[in-house]
Parts: sequence; C-alpha cells; structure tokens
Amino acid sequence: MLDQTFGNQLLDASLGSHVLPAVVLPVHCRLMVVNGTATVNGTELPTGGGYTAGPGAPLVSFADSAGKATANNTAVIVANMPPSTIVGVELWDSSGTPRRLHLGPLDVSKVCNGGDTFELNIGELDAALTS
Repeated sequence: MLDQTFGNQLLDASLGSHVLPAVVLPVHCRLMVVNGTATVNGTELPTGGGYTAGPGAPLVSFADSAGKATANNTAVIVANMPPSTIVGVELWDSSGTPRRLHLGPLDVSKVCNGGDTFELNIGELDAALTS
C-alpha cells in the first residue's frame, strides 16, 4: 500500500501537475508492532536488542519492476531481536526528514522471542500497482 501523501505525489507527477520529490536512498524497512493506515503511521518496534528504530532500521532494496510488480532483492535480517510480534513493515526513505513511502501487513505475524533472528527473505516483500 502506498502512503497517501506519497501516492498523491506520484499521481500528480504522472499527470504533470507536480514534480515528484526524489526518494533518497537507501530505503529503510521499519518493523511494525501495530500497523498504520495510508494516512497514519504504524507503531514501530522500539530500539532494543539488535533492532534500531527510525533512520537506523534495516536497509532493503528492490528489483526493477516488471508487469506492474516488484519484490525485495535483499533480505531484511535482524539478529538478537527483543521479545515482540511483528505485524507489518513500513518503507521509509533516507531524506533529512524521512518520508514514508509504502506500508503493509505481513501475511502472517512473526513472533520473536528475545535473542531470535527476524528475517524477511529475498522476494518476501512485494509491491504492485493495481488497476
């Protein structure tokens, strides 16, 4: 799902009424303990164990899209997780004031015990345009 502000910017830019602000790389994959909506940020896992919240969240990159879809081409791995249940992710850029770009729930929540390793393998995060 697109963040609503970012989605509006994409639509306006595609129709020539707005210049799309650059997405500043790298993109961070923030782990959510409560999912947000298109207009409201979720609740991120706080810094603890091996996880660093906010601009220190794990990096992720994506393959070029084909057929209106793409998937991550790097794994997201966090060792030494704090006890938590991860229910979704949000993708944020690295601009001076980071911008939320995409968000979505995991297909299945991942329960982590203290010290576990959390991993989203290559291809497990996907983004698609629907029409």
